[in-house]
Amino acid sequence: MRAILPLLLIFSCLYSCKDITPKADGEYNLEIPEVVVQNELPPDSATVSKAWEKHMTPTKTHEIMANDNGVWEEELTIWATRKSEPVKATFRVENKMILGGRYQESTHKGMMMGVPFEGKSTLAYDNTSQEYISTWIDNMGTGILVMKGHFNSDTKSINLEGKTVDPLTRKEKKIKEIFTYIDKNTQKMEMFDTDYDGKEFKSMEAILKRK
Repeated sequence: MRAILPLLLIFSCLYSCKDITPKADGEYNLEIPEVVVQNELPPDSATVSKAWEKHMTPTKTHEIMANDNGVWEEELTIWATRKSEPVKATFRVENKMILGGRYQESTHKGMMMGVPFEGKSTLAYDNTSQEYISTWIDNMGTGILVMKGHFNSDTKSINLEGKTVDPLTRKEKKIKEIFTYIDKNTQKMEMFDTDYDGKEFKSMEAILKRK
C-alpha cells in the first residue's frame, strides 16, 4: 500500500481534451484568444479593462470543456514501478463547470485496494498564458499537484507536465500526462512517473466512458 500511495497524488482529472472541437472533415480547432500588448507604462485604464475582460471571459474553449459535464466510469490500472504487478480499480467520475463556466471540477470516487478513495481536480484554460493548468488533491495525500500543458492537434491529445516530491525519498521528480480524446464518449489518460533509478515509466492508464 505504501508504494501505491505516492502515485495517487498524480491523477489528473483533467480528464478531457479540452480545446478540441471536431469539424465536419474530422479536423480540430484550437481557439487562441486575442492578446492585448501594452508597451507604454503606466497603461491607460481602457487598455487595462480590455485586457482583464479578455482574461476573465469564458471562451469557446471553456464551452468545449463543459461538453464533459456529467458522470463517467473510469477503469484504472496502476504500476508502482516498472517491475510492479498492475493494480486495478474502477471509479465514478463526475464533472461540472464552476465559477461561471470558467473552470471544470471533477470528483473521483471508488475503492483502492479495499480502501475508500476520493480525489478532486480542477482544470483551467488560462486565456492569457494560453495553456491548461490542472490541480489534484485526494484523501491519500496532503499535497496539491499542479500540472501545465498544451493541446497537440496531431495526436488529438493534451500533454501536461509537472513535478512532485516522492514521500519515500523526499526528492522532487518529474511526471507527465498524455490525455487523448478518442470520441465524445471515450477518453484515455496515461501518466508517466520517474522510477527510483531515474528512468521514466508508465505508471497509470485510465479509460473513461461516459455513462
